[in-house]
Amino acid sequence: MRRPARVRVAWLLVTIAVLVVVIVASVSIGSRTVSLDEILAALGGSADGLGEASVVKRISRTIMAMLVGAALGLAGAVMQGVTRNPLADPSILGVTMGASLAVVVGIAYFGLWTYTGYIWAAIIGAGIAAVFVYAVGSLGRGGATPLKLVLAGAATSAAATSFISAVVLPRGDIAGGVRSWQVGGVGGASSEAIEQVLPFLVVGALICFLAARPLNSLALGDDLAAGLGERVVLTRAVGALGSVLLCGAATAVAGPIAFVGLIVPHTCRLLVGVDHRWLLPFSALVGAILVTASDVLGRVVARPAEIDVGIITALLGAPIFIAIVRRQKIREV
Repeated sequence: MRRPARVRVAWLLVTIAVLVVVIVASVSIGSRTVSLDEILAALGGSADGLGEASVVKRISRTIMAMLVGAALGLAGAVMQGVTRNPLADPSILGVTMGASLAVVVGIAYFGLWTYTGYIWAAIIGAGIAAVFVYAVGSLGRGGATPLKLVLAGAATSAAATSFISAVVLPRGDIAGGVRSWQVGGVGGASSEAIEQVLPFLVVGALICFLAARPLNSLALGDDLAAGLGERVVLTRAVGALGSVLLCGAATAVAGPIAFVGLIVPHTCRLLVGVDHRWLLPFSALVGAILVTASDVLGRVVARPAEIDVGIITALLGAPIFIAIVRRQKIREV
């Protein structure tokens, strides 16, 4: 599905406008509404201590939501391109829970306590899970079919969740924090966490963008892509590396947030088509909108309490996942 350049540019402007609106809402809305004057006063350093701290916290939370959403949306688009699987998503394929398990093991047995340590552990865990799921899903006839990958990912997620429970239950000193983190959210965002995770996300995004043109060839099939001069194995390896970096780093600082990498690429294909040179940056923008808007929605519906982002995205993503599965089954029939 191709889109004229003017349509893509129009959607780009609309997407940027929506993102600006969501950013303003995220900074303004919460248990206490923050006015524009308070925001400007805090940025100018003329606000009182409590007001300035509240605004700075909101800004950090908004930036974190945008970064995590952009990372997960971009990772999902690349995973779908690498595997040619419309159901590919870091959470569905078990990559997110692999990252989570690695972080929990690092905290429980290796004394990890820095964001950098969490991020490296999550990236290693995400990479191991991705390789394992793809290897298991490739067994038997037909290679790595969408159904086998989803089943392997579901089994891996279930196993990782069980291992996390086994690690956490005997450790009352970490149980509360880990359970809260496992829900997935950006409420604990801080400038320190943003500074630590940003380099990993930038590197992961650059790697993914480098794979954009080769992914277009890969969509035509391995044989045709090879005939066009593309290195199929190298393209898959580069795309997988970028998506693992993004998913691992995002999971380390925000916990496992499901379905963002599934919802966003499918939405973006409807807007700008299948060209990865447009699809990938749009997936990053729409992912940032989705997670930030979900965070705002979680603050509004349960005010003065909050619902974490992971719960909101799961409620949104589950019916979309079912609809995509049903459509795939109809096509196969």
